[in-house]
Amino acid sequence: MLEELTYKSLGLVNYHETLELMQSHVKSDDFRNEIWLLEHNPVFTLGTAANEDHILDSREIPVVKSDRGGEVTYHGPGQLVIYFLLDVKKLNFSPKKLVTSIQYFVKSLLLDLSIEANFIEGAPGVYVDKKKIASIGLRISNGKSYHGLSINFDMDLSPFKQINPCGYKGLEVTQINDLNKNISKLQLEKLIIDMLKNIF
Repeated sequence: MLEELTYKSLGLVNYHETLELMQSHVKSDDFRNEIWLLEHNPVFTLGTAANEDHILDSREIPVVKSDRGGEVTYHGPGQLVIYFLLDVKKLNFSPKKLVTSIQYFVKSLLLDLSIEANFIEGAPGVYVDKKKIASIGLRISNGKSYHGLSINFDMDLSPFKQINPCGYKGLEVTQINDLNKNISKLQLEKLIIDMLKNIF
C-alpha cells in the first residue's frame, strides 16, 4: 500500500491539457502518488496500438493521438475518467497486475450498484451482457503509471457509433445510469475513492 496518495476531483477538463499535465507529473522530481477523477470534453483518442481506420466518421469531434496503450475510444461529459499516477515500482505492481486490479475494482464497484459485470479474454475492460461499460488504457514510464480508466456513467453514447470501440466492429456500449438510476455522480465518486483506498 502507498503511504501517501492524494485524490483530486478536477471536473470537466480538456484532454490535451490533461495529457500534458500527466506527462509532466510523472517526469517531475517532485512526483507524488495521485489519482485524478475527471470528465473530458468530447474527444476520440487513439492509443499506441490504434488503427485510424477504426474511426468511421469523427464529424465535429476532435481526434487526438495519445501515448496510452490500447485502441480508439471516446470520452465525453457524463463519463467518469480515473487517472492513476502511481509509483508502480514501489507498489510492486506489474503492468498486468495493475490492469487486473483495476478490472476487479470496477467489477466490485458495479456489484455494489447491483450491476453484474464480467471480463472478456484478450479485451481489457469491463462488460455487462457483452456491452462495454468501462475501458482501460495505461502507460508505464520509469516505474510510474499514468492514464487509466473510463467508466460510462450518464452520457450521450451515440459517438461510440462513429468508431469501432476499442477496435471491435459493432461493439455495443452501456452505462451505469441505464442499469441503476439511484446513484448520483457525487455518490459514485465517493464510493470509488472509498474502494480504491483498499487497493492502493
